[in-house]
Formats: sequence, C-alpha cells, structure tokens
Amino acid sequence: MAHWLSQPLSWTTAAVFLASAVAMLLTVLLFVTLAIYFERKVIGWIQLRRGPNRVGPYGILQSVADVLKLLTKEDVIPDKADRTLFVMAPVIAFVPAFAVLAVLPFTETLHFADLGVGLLYYVAVSGITTLGILLGGWASNNKYALLGGMRSVAQMISYEIPLVISVIGVVLLAGSLNLKEIVAAQSGGIWNWFFLKQILGFAVFVVAAIAELNRTPFDLPEAESELVAGYHVEYSGFRFAFFMLAEYVYVFAMSALATILFLGGWHPPVEALDFVPGLVWFALKFAFCVFFLFWLRATMPRVRVDQLMTFAWKALLPLALANLLVTALVKELVA
Repeated sequence: MAHWLSQPLSWTTAAVFLASAVAMLLTVLLFVTLAIYFERKVIGWIQLRRGPNRVGPYGILQSVADVLKLLTKEDVIPDKADRTLFVMAPVIAFVPAFAVLAVLPFTETLHFADLGVGLLYYVAVSGITTLGILLGGWASNNKYALLGGMRSVAQMISYEIPLVISVIGVVLLAGSLNLKEIVAAQSGGIWNWFFLKQILGFAVFVVAAIAELNRTPFDLPEAESELVAGYHVEYSGFRFAFFMLAEYVYVFAMSALATILFLGGWHPPVEALDFVPGLVWFALKFAFCVFFLFWLRATMPRVRVDQLMTFAWKALLPLALANLLVTALVKELVA
C-alpha cells in the first residue's frame, strides 16, 4: 500500500510487500493461463470450430500442457548471436510488464502503490519493453528477427504518441495523474464515465492500445506469413515463454488501464447498484475489454506496414490533438 513507501523499511514490511508481489504474480499467471484458453475457445466459436477440447474437461488444461511442453524444450542460442543480449532481452521485455501492475487500483482499497503520478509511471515504464523486443531481434543475428524488432520499435513509438495524448484529456477532466482520483472523478453513474465525455479520445486510445500490444490487426512485428515469427524467431523454451508472458501481462495491464481511465473503474453504472462489490464491477468491465481483444483477433485481417504507419501519423495523431484541444477549450469555458 501507499503508506509502506513513507515508512522505514522493516523486515515485516518487506515480507508483506514480497508476499503481495508473489500473490499478484500468481494471479497474473492464472490470468494468462485462462486467457490463452479462452482466446482459443472464443476464436474457435467465432470461426465455427471447437477450439481446445482434449486435455482436461472441455480442454481447460490445454494451456497448462502447452506451458509444460514449452518449459521442457531445449534452450537453443544461435552460434553467432550476441549471447549476453540474447539472454537479457526476454527479461527486459517482461519485467516492465509486471512492474506497471503496481500502480493499478482494482478497488478503492485494493492496490499496491498509490502514486500521485501513477499514469505517468505506467506510460514511462511500459515503454522499456520496446528495448527488450529490439534487443531480442538484433541479438538473434537473424534477418527475420531484426525486421520484426525494427517494426516493433517503429510501431510502438509511433502509436505511443497518440495513446499518451488521448489520455491527457482524461487528466484534464480529472485534474490528476493519480489513477484512484481519476476513478473517483467518474463516480455517480455511467453518464460520468470518461468514455462518454471523451468519446474521441476513447476511440484513439483503443486503437493505439491494440497497436501497442502488437495484436491483430496490428501484429506486424511477428507477422507469421512474412517474418516466420518475427523478433522471437530464434527463441525457444523458457525464453520464448517470457516473450509470450509479457504480451499477455500487457493485455491484463492495458485492459485494467482502460477500465480505470474510461469505464469508471469499480463504480457501478447506476448508483442503485452500489450494493454489488466494486471488485465485481471492475472484473466485469475488465473481462469485456479482454474479450474485445480476442474478438478482434478472430475477425480482423492484418494491415500492411505502410497502412499501419500512415494511420498512426495521419489519422490517430490529428484526432488525438483535436480531442485534446476541444477538451481544453470546454474545460476553460466551463470553468
């Protein structure tokens, strides 16, 4: 909690903090395991297939079997790869994905660090993952991996600009970078949620967030039809699992962030439903955001690289700036 940061570090505080971090990690790992299963099931249903249905009841243990198989695979490092960077890249990609979870409040009391600049922390730390992806592509000494890494850097840097600008409108309305205060500003019913007051900013955020996650239709860095597997083509076993884990942890983090910034967090759509625990409302909104990402993957084709970059700079960026300008004008006139 926030008060831990203002007290001298003791063995008790350190133990509680460590236990909380381990609990969060286990929760995220459980989410990743279930998310992979439900993603394959949802895509199967949409495409009129069954999806996983062999390992365990209704195939629910398929993800566990896949992870066990992955962890038992041989850990191969190419002869001409930069060994140090090759080993470090998956860790550099994963650690920021887990670190950003520290500032995400799931209810008014369930959070790890109540930072005054929590949103700024999220944006700053999540950008470090780009370095891990680029290092993985470059250190592999593989042309496909290098192309995937370069694509990822270009894509994530380009789309991070409209993403950040789109959330500044939320900051203006809430008057704070603190994520708990942003949620508090959306209390009182669905008409106070920022996805209505920031409909253009919300649209920009959604598209930019999908591109930041490297998911369909913006999964150019690991386009199987062009780059085999992209930046992690030379990775296997445990190191490959780290890249995949980072991707799904960011699905968790970005869905939670969208819920906090635009969907009212743990607040119910109408005040009459206040008797339902806030964590339940947060979980329902969060689940909808995750399902939306799975739905897109099952229905949308992959865009071309030139379309990807053109859309970021010629469409999303002007829209994000327009939203910021309108929000600032309205805020000034109302004040």
